[in-house]
Amino acid sequence: MKAPPAATWWWVALVGAALLPWHMQQDGIGWSALLALVQEDPEAASAAAQAARHGRFWFWPVLAALVVGAPAALVPRLDRERRGLILLAAGVLGMAAIATQGFAVGIRGWTQPWLAALFGEIEDRQFGIGVGGAVAAVGFLFQASDGLALRGAFKGDRFTAGAVALLAGAILVFTAWPMATILSQAFGGTADAGPLAAFADRVADRKVWGLACIASGQSCGVAWNTLALGFSTATAATALGLAFALIATRTDFRARRAMRLLTVLPIITPPFVIGLGLILIFGRSGVVNQLVEALTGAQLGRWIYGAQGVWLAQVFSFTPTAFLVLIGVVEGISPAMEEASRTLRASPMRTFHTVSLPLMRPGLANAWLVVFVESLADFGNPIVLGGSFGVLSTEIFFAVVGAQADFGRAAMLALVLLAFALAAFFLQRAVLGRRSYVSLSGKGDSGLPTPLPRPVAVAAFAIAVPWAILTVIVYAMALAGAFVKVWGRDWTPTLDHFVRAFSVTTGPDGGLILSGLAWNSLGTTVTLAAIAAPITAALGMLAAWVLSRQRFAGRFALEFALMLTFAVPGTVIGVAYILTYNVPPLEITGTAIILVACFVFRNMPVGVRSGMAAMSQLDRSLDEASATLGASTFRTLRRVVMPLLKPAILTALVYSFVRAMTTVSAVIFLVSARHEMATVFIINRVINGDYGISIAYSAALILLMVVAIGIIQLLVGRRRLGRRQAGVPAAVPVGGRA
Repeated sequence: MKAPPAATWWWVALVGAALLPWHMQQDGIGWSALLALVQEDPEAASAAAQAARHGRFWFWPVLAALVVGAPAALVPRLDRERRGLILLAAGVLGMAAIATQGFAVGIRGWTQPWLAALFGEIEDRQFGIGVGGAVAAVGFLFQASDGLALRGAFKGDRFTAGAVALLAGAILVFTAWPMATILSQAFGGTADAGPLAAFADRVADRKVWGLACIASGQSCGVAWNTLALGFSTATAATALGLAFALIATRTDFRARRAMRLLTVLPIITPPFVIGLGLILIFGRSGVVNQLVEALTGAQLGRWIYGAQGVWLAQVFSFTPTAFLVLIGVVEGISPAMEEASRTLRASPMRTFHTVSLPLMRPGLANAWLVVFVESLADFGNPIVLGGSFGVLSTEIFFAVVGAQADFGRAAMLALVLLAFALAAFFLQRAVLGRRSYVSLSGKGDSGLPTPLPRPVAVAAFAIAVPWAILTVIVYAMALAGAFVKVWGRDWTPTLDHFVRAFSVTTGPDGGLILSGLAWNSLGTTVTLAAIAAPITAALGMLAAWVLSRQRFAGRFALEFALMLTFAVPGTVIGVAYILTYNVPPLEITGTAIILVACFVFRNMPVGVRSGMAAMSQLDRSLDEASATLGASTFRTLRRVVMPLLKPAILTALVYSFVRAMTTVSAVIFLVSARHEMATVFIINRVINGDYGISIAYSAALILLMVVAIGIIQLLVGRRRLGRRQAGVPAAVPVGGRA
């Protein structure tokens, strides 16, 4: 499959500029002109054309860009160098014209009076950047990328140039722009101080950097609390994820499939369920405290609230993420290397220590980084179990929604989070270095996976089995509330909560009516998650391939930019999206588009890191062999690389789908009456004290996501590496010869 001709993007830009509406509403000039052409109505076409011309001189630069690019589309005999120059100039001019127009148009017209005097008045919010502007911008973007490739950039590969342009453009619009909007608030002045003085006061806040905990019983600053929590959570979750991955891939443990499901279970759970289960077990009136008090008379108190409780809940929540990143890496280790070590008379333990574990280093480093950043950005667990233990994410939330409404302080705290994430990013790169971790090459690999050394297997089971049992207990306690009338007061078994949430009645005409309270939010959530998941996985794998296989200026900046929305708490993302997209040029607040965009760019980094970890095991000779046989870059990616990345693709799809189903911190600011999400519905019910229907809804979501994960796994399939399986040796005849 070849990339589309460069002229195709010129026609895309023409369609966006000439026919599609330049506003989110479907009442723009473009629809009128298109409808008139379809209906062959001369009067309507004339009126639409007159409206398009009258007082719209500001639109002409976009048309000028189309005129500049016309020779590349209409004169195919132009030489490659000249055609590339024309496409590059047209693409840059078109994108600049659209961006300039978009930022010049405000909610009620031009942002400056002289613009209105020069270009004429604009009817109320009619000509912002809408469907037409977005399509035209995409056309101009790929024109520019094709122009760069034709002029020799990216080794002349147009697919690579287009991939980099797509990623850079998407990150610029949906990551860098919102982050710049919210972070610029950190330098906002106050009534008592200018911008720099106000920023210095915010940074030097003792509540952020205080070290009173060293010399007294007071708490440390929230920055040190966040950093310590992130390190401890990332280390524990990565160790647990590795133990589960080793058991699932290197042992014949009969319950490994059930254990694998338990490992993923916390990730498909709405955010408050784990905290509620831990409170019911370890809280002041929890099962453990009551049992200890009955047996010994001692009172454990409220120890679950604080740093230890948040740490325990985060390890529960983020171990699945580490497991999903590590499972593909452990499966991808070449058995032939381990067999070679054993042939050289190395012990099983030495083989694991010197061969297997070093080959897992990319997966371990990526898993640790992802969990560390997730811990930094976590909001649900600290707000439920933190007590007096403050972290940056909760401080940001209170700065935004509290009585102070101090966006400047929230932005400064977000900058601190970004600094921590950047430091972890550099630490990960330093740990991995420039070593090679290739274990899958173009050569045959018929080795058998080496069983775990006994000490490693014992340690893995000692870590994983108690954790699995604790997971079962936590969920059993938490979900039991869906089957009793009133939690803590009336323990009568009932299914009324499920009936209220998911009842179905018959209408007057005999049709079925979904009359339950949860149907509307459930339908919206499933639809948006199903849309966002494949987009997230596709962009994540494309980004992983670009970052792992290509070398170009700005690659490091692109890699870090992909982690930005993942490193910032969801509350900050929600506020940043509202501030950015509630006004022209891109008015999408209140629509489903803003929710899908939030899901995609918030969850994509996990797929990127998982893909990069898996890609580090693939020898470049596979790509080179495909190219030698005449395959295009896109065909090589589709037919050779992607089939070997199925574990990473599965990770990206599962993670993005379930996170879209269960996220709350960002979307709570972005939902509207028309687009209500399941988690927001649940949280509102919890606030109102209706725990029964909340837990019933959560149980239904968990069941739904288990089914969805099974379907995703069937659609993606398994990676086939052509390795032989261990079998029963053939019987030897009595005569002595086989």
